[in-house]
Order: sequence, then C-alpha cells, then structure tokens
Amino acid sequence: MRGGSKESLARAQEALAGVTVTEGLGTELFSIAKLLDGNGSLRRALTDPARPVPARTGLVQQLFGGKIAAEALEVLTAAVSGRWVSSRDLGNALDELSVQADIAYADSQDKLDEVEDELFRLDRVISAERALSDKLSDRNIPVAARQELIHGLLQGKADAVTVRLAERAVDGRGRHFATSMRSYQVAAAARRNASIATVRVAVDLTEGERQRLAEALGRQYGRQIQLNVIVDPKVVGGVRVDIGDEVIDGTIAARLDEAQRRIAG
Repeated sequence: MRGGSKESLARAQEALAGVTVTEGLGTELFSIAKLLDGNGSLRRALTDPARPVPARTGLVQQLFGGKIAAEALEVLTAAVSGRWVSSRDLGNALDELSVQADIAYADSQDKLDEVEDELFRLDRVISAERALSDKLSDRNIPVAARQELIHGLLQGKADAVTVRLAERAVDGRGRHFATSMRSYQVAAAARRNASIATVRVAVDLTEGERQRLAEALGRQYGRQIQLNVIVDPKVVGGVRVDIGDEVIDGTIAARLDEAQRRIAG
C-alpha cells in the first residue's frame, strides 16, 4: 500500500491491538472484505475522501451495528475513518487485519508456534503435490468445493486457526493459494518480531544445529529469526539461507557453479 493507505492501515492495526481478539474476529473482518469486493458502491461510499468521517462511520454503524461483534465494528470504524488511495485498499486492509486477528488469537491461546509450523508444512505439502495445488487454485471450481477439499485434508490434523487460514487462502481474493499461505507465515513471524529464514540443506538439521544457526542469523540481522528448514538433495552439501531478498549460499553446488563460471569466464 502507498501513502495515506499505509497510514490508515497502521491506525486500523492500532485499533486491532486495542481490542480483545476473539476466535471469530478474523472471520468477520474477512467477510466484510469480501462484501466490499462485490459491492463497488458501498466500497466507494466508505472510502470517499469528500465524505466526512462521521458520515462514513455512521454508515458503518447503520449497516453493521448489531450484526457483527463489537470488536469487529471497532476495527472497521477505525479503518473507514482513514484515507485510502484506492477504494480497494480498504478491502485489502481488512483482509490483512483478518489474518493478523487470527494470528493474535493463536498467540493468546499459546498456539502460535504450532500454527506457524502447520502453515509451513502445509505449504510444503501443497507445493510438492502439483495436482492438488492446481485444484486448489482452479477458479473454475467453486470456492466452497475447494475449501471443503482443504478442510478434509486438515480436519483433525491441524489447529482450528490453521484450518481457517488455509480455507481463506483457497478463496484468496484473486491471489494464488501459495502466495496467501506464505503471507500468513510472514504475519505469524511478525507477531513475534521475527523474520523468516528459509534454509535448504541436503540432510535435516538437528535441534542444536537449528538453534545455533538461528542465533547466528539473529546476531547478524539484529532480530529474531524463525527457521523454515527444507531438505533438498540438490543442495549437495552446506546450507543455503534465504531471508527476504537476501541469499546466503554456502552450498557445495553453489561453489561448483562459481568455479565453473570462473573457468568459462
């Protein structure tokens, strides 16, 4: 988001931080985002900068008062009080806030680690199963049918927050399933003020090795690092670490590639 939209999102996030996060808050915020996607006149009415803030918040109270939880109404009111560069930014913000609400709820239940791990593992499973990935992202299949598929895959095997987020990723609001899943992992890491490091190794790391690597990366970057470890035979040896746009490649394969380039160059 740009300019005023970014600032408005930050104020709505402050409102979210100030309410008691209930289990259903994320679902309600996402439902409102979906409503705005399909109702352009409402979306414009709630984001029109020429319309006074009391008129916009009054419309929210008129339409949603008594129909959604008080916590959701408070966050929504804070959101429509802001200025949005694009009317669609409001829906995108509510989508993002819905994820943060679910992550915050998992944290309040001491299940953030569990949910974070489940999101990563599910992302890896779906990525490895091309047929399943294609089916979950196929817009010709009704959203409800695709959500039922992911629900059946996770039922009894994952926390309720993980299931809700996975079902939401299937909907996607135009985003690919994998893109949504990875954004949820980033949101979970942000909750603990951490960054995600994707670590590729030929042989899985021991718990001690994971801890030492996380501590070394934490010292280097000055913040907590959450490791997502992927065992990849193509690594050959050593470790490749991706943190955002940065790559630390200490693998044998990388060194061989570099040697070959120097010989050819």
